[in-house]
Amino acid sequence: MSGSIRDRVAIVGMGCTRFGELWDKSASDLVVEASYEAFEDAGIEPKDIQAAWVGASYDISAKTGMGLTAPLRLQGIPVTRIENACATGTDTFRNACYAVAAGIYDVVLALGVEKIKDMGFSGLGVGYYPGVSNTQPMLTAPGAFAILATRYFEKYGLSYEEGKRALGAISVKSHANGYMNPRAHFKNKVTLEQVVNAPIIAEPLGLFDCCGVSDGAAAAIITRAEMAKNFRPDPIYVKALQISVSADYGRISTGYDFTEIKETYTAGQRAYEEAGIRNPREEISMAEVHDCFSITELVTMEDLQFSPRGRAREDIEAGFFNLDGGLPVQPDGGLKCFGHPVGASGLRMLYEMYLQLQGRAEKRQIKNPRLGLTHNLGGQPGGCTISVCIVGTK
Repeated sequence: MSGSIRDRVAIVGMGCTRFGELWDKSASDLVVEASYEAFEDAGIEPKDIQAAWVGASYDISAKTGMGLTAPLRLQGIPVTRIENACATGTDTFRNACYAVAAGIYDVVLALGVEKIKDMGFSGLGVGYYPGVSNTQPMLTAPGAFAILATRYFEKYGLSYEEGKRALGAISVKSHANGYMNPRAHFKNKVTLEQVVNAPIIAEPLGLFDCCGVSDGAAAAIITRAEMAKNFRPDPIYVKALQISVSADYGRISTGYDFTEIKETYTAGQRAYEEAGIRNPREEISMAEVHDCFSITELVTMEDLQFSPRGRAREDIEAGFFNLDGGLPVQPDGGLKCFGHPVGASGLRMLYEMYLQLQGRAEKRQIKNPRLGLTHNLGGQPGGCTISVCIVGTK
């Protein structure tokens, strides 16, 4: 495939902080913690980093590259700051990978960080869309994604109770996985009855259908594929990196379907082509997808062709996406339980894929994984940025 990143770069070190309400830590503390875990994992020192990319969506301390160089005391290296909504972490990684693949650098750092809790941000604020007139209806994030759920229920003939239980099973699964993750924001198991009967946030989405807003950071050390085994015997290779951006048709067209995210399908198709994947349901070993809300995960299962259209509910209720199922999804608990520091989430997803592929995920370990997929959705249904990354062993 022309211009493909496939097997041209590798991850040789990663680090990730605990996610949560980290009142006793600054953004700089998080940058240092994630970076030094990655340095140690790769067997390098900070002075070995030739260039870096830092992603942050809200954190003003990372408004420029000094959000990374200052806490790490990296004097004079080039640093680029990336912001692309909830796709920020993966886009940060993507930019770093392309610089290495181009032959400009040999060893680089990609890091995502967010210190949101200190800002008082709850995730329930009204969205802002530049360039849209004042006739544009403004929605909270839960309100926007609730439209996916009501429309999906209607299109595929699910009763309210059937839809709620399908969504509830997603949250039960994520909590079961997050319970085993010592770095997760939320580590409590829940029952289906608790989820279904929880207070409503935006009909039909209840409290347990929504992810949390968190502080945290994650980092990756990237090098050229042919150099990777100089650092470690088990590097993880990048197979595909794709981003698809909406033209915002969903907010200006009455014909928008609201039962799928077209950009996810497009990015997924391109990623599968780049990675040489013909049957994602069978070939992808595991996935971390953007479960900002339970309905987002359900729809994503169909957009990424893990389930046929209108059939994800059957796979969810059959346990196909559970840790011991045919295609485990959110093995680390996902956004729902690991948490969602916006600029760090994409790299956090890669951190889990990295551990799983190396057999280091402890209680969450999946048997013999070969390929892992990560997916981010930045924005809302109808107008969003989607990233899809595939990594694997060689």
